[in-house]
Amino acid sequence: MAEFFAGGHSIDLVLLLIALEAIVLMVLWRMRCCPLPPRATLLILAPGTCLLLAARAALAGASWVWVSSFFLVALFIHLVDLRQRWQERSRHDRASSIRGK
Repeated sequence: MAEFFAGGHSIDLVLLLIALEAIVLMVLWRMRCCPLPPRATLLILAPGTCLLLAARAALAGASWVWVSSFFLVALFIHLVDLRQRWQERSRHDRASSIRGK
């Protein structure tokens, strides 16, 4: 069991589960059972996925360039997600204030 975690196979399992989660959420969205469109789903899941890939790369002995690149991509996607959420919130707040008047 120690090798399962030390070798990074546990991260592989979690990455597989994240991929399955994304597929299920997208199928549910197409069935109109999930309010999150595919883009939002991917923006939510991608930063964590990149962090897991960075951990996997570090465990596999990859170059620091790969590990730091995954961190940088995770940060970039996270900032894109935050920007989108702030814009949506701002639109929602403006619409609410117009309706409230």
